[in-house]
Amino acid sequence: MEYERSEKHELARNGLLDNLKPTFDDMVSDYRFVATKHHDSPFVSYIVLVEMVKVGRRLAAEPLKEEK
Repeated sequence: MEYERSEKHELARNGLLDNLKPTFDDMVSDYRFVATKHHDSPFVSYIVLVEMVKVGRRLAAEPLKEEK
């Protein structure tokens, strides 16, 4: 789902090297989804996600399928 990036989002994203931006974008998308699911709010702390990407945080495995 596409959404308009806020000024804070752009500022945080632009602090990354170009090769790290896709990882950041994926993390933002996943975080927005889960935050909305659990808290009915898509609030994301972009600066925290930037720091996580900079220290090497990456998707280590395929996400688990949620059982119903």
